[in-house]
Amino acid sequence: MSFSSPPVSGDSRHVVMDLAARDEWVEAKLMRSFMRSGLPGLHSASMVIPIIVVVLYGDVDNLALFLWTLAAVGMTLWRYRVVSLYNREYAGASGAKLRAFTSRHSWTWTMSAVVWGSSMFLYFRKAPVYDQFICLIVLAGMAGFAVGAFSASLRYFVGYTNGLAYSILAAVAYSVMTDRPFIGTATTYGLVVLVLIYWMAIRLGGRRFNQGLRKTFELQFANSALIASLTEKTRTALEAVEAKNRFIASAAHDLRQPVHALSLYADWLQAEPELVLQITPKIVQSTHAVNELFNSLFDLAKLDAGVIEVNLQRIDLPSLIEELELQYAPLACEKGLTLRTRVVKAQVLSDPVLLKRLLGNLLSNAVRHTERGGVLLAVRRASEGWRVEVWDTGVGVAPEHQEAIFREFYRVAKHQGTEEGFGLGLSIVSRLSEALGHRVSMRSVLGRGTLFRVDLPAYNERADPNERPEGSF
Repeated sequence: MSFSSPPVSGDSRHVVMDLAARDEWVEAKLMRSFMRSGLPGLHSASMVIPIIVVVLYGDVDNLALFLWTLAAVGMTLWRYRVVSLYNREYAGASGAKLRAFTSRHSWTWTMSAVVWGSSMFLYFRKAPVYDQFICLIVLAGMAGFAVGAFSASLRYFVGYTNGLAYSILAAVAYSVMTDRPFIGTATTYGLVVLVLIYWMAIRLGGRRFNQGLRKTFELQFANSALIASLTEKTRTALEAVEAKNRFIASAAHDLRQPVHALSLYADWLQAEPELVLQITPKIVQSTHAVNELFNSLFDLAKLDAGVIEVNLQRIDLPSLIEELELQYAPLACEKGLTLRTRVVKAQVLSDPVLLKRLLGNLLSNAVRHTERGGVLLAVRRASEGWRVEVWDTGVGVAPEHQEAIFREFYRVAKHQGTEEGFGLGLSIVSRLSEALGHRVSMRSVLGRGTLFRVDLPAYNERADPNERPEGSF
């Protein structure tokens, strides 16, 4: 996964969205890590406060020590409150909500550091050297502890270390300014240098720790995304294998019926040759059924393999509708149905062979599932070209089946009086619409009929005939 920021165009939009999601996820993980590691620091501060009080009591101004103790206890309790609030309401948050929480409470750690650093006003160059040494060791330990405990959140870490350093330097400066004469000792200036060096080292260590932790979480996110992608691809592959097995099983089942019928009719004809006039039409019918199934399977195989070439050209819709009417009117008439057409002068951009097959499958489906009334094939003007509509007064399709009927071998439970098909016609329609780029939609009312619409682009002489129209089923 690339962590650079590519330009936002095409597939790079998806990359940028992934980067934004990754950054939000990483920030949330860093904040959780900060809150988890911050609790030991709070516990330590709670135990150190009484130690500072015991060490300094009697050696410094007791009122000032009391006020500092109140401030230290108050900030420690407030930090406990912030951690509790986070765990209760923001532990699972991310994005804007988490950023708002971080901005609202980051001052708490800065102010806490200022309180601890200001303890030097109490004892620096005032208390016994041994007491000063103990208190300075405590401050140095708190600063070092911040590298591991607070650097997960760079904002909190920088605020904490800056607050600690500025307050310590302010205490040293105050001591120098109130000294008589207005000079400090070499030890004092050496302490300032040590504070500055230690401050820079702490900041550098915290930033590097933050970068390392961030990289670790980014790798976790990348690994999680990779695992999710592999899981999805595995699921898709398993579904494809399942669909293939279901396809083969359904094809074998549907092929077995007419082949078995052929075998029975052949045995019957061999046993009773005098019945040839009655048996021959049945053999022809079974042979047509086998051919129809094979043709449909070959069409599906070619469409799935992508070997069918699309040859876009100008098509005169009235001529195409007339050819379809001549082909399917006898089938409708044989069932006692009326096939009507309603056309207007229109020229569209499509492949004539594939478009005729698509519309032919819709007509065949309409005739097969209509027992009374008729079928209408109409051409209408659409907002972005032309629309061919196939209406029927058949059994209709319930809403829960309207997406599934475009799958291979899917057939709604047999309706009384309708012909049994192979469940491949609408699947071929779906594949052809994708290959041609023509949108196919449907509307159906159970028991009253179905309407299929095919949206076609108008032919434009200035347009490139090899340019694929947009839109798919």
